[in-house]
Amino acid sequence: MTSISDFRKLAMALPQAEEAPHFDKSSFRIKKKIFATINEKENRATLKFSPEEQGIFSKINPDSIFSVPNKWGKMGWTHLHYLDLSQEIIEGLLKAAYCSVAPKNLAELVISEDL
Repeated sequence: MTSISDFRKLAMALPQAEEAPHFDKSSFRIKKKIFATINEKENRATLKFSPEEQGIFSKINPDSIFSVPNKWGKMGWTHLHYLDLSQEIIEGLLKAAYCSVAPKNLAELVISEDL
């Protein structure tokens, strides 16, 4: 189980990540591009993946990782019920979302630390 505090720490540990408001949610950004948002009221995060990654990641736990049910979902935006997922899974998903929008040099830092 991953708490809201744990989620924030994992997101902010990524190189040059910043937290900023996004409507009634908090967003996590790299170079002004959002890779994740968090909705505290609903205990849900939303992450940016490619549609292919979304299909793969949703197989981990379809009840807790699923496409946003609209046009945003078709572009790879994916909801997570973060309380139902381990910290290890959340960390991997955040890294994938970060790498999907980060400049290549920053994405390579995250990829190389996993090798």
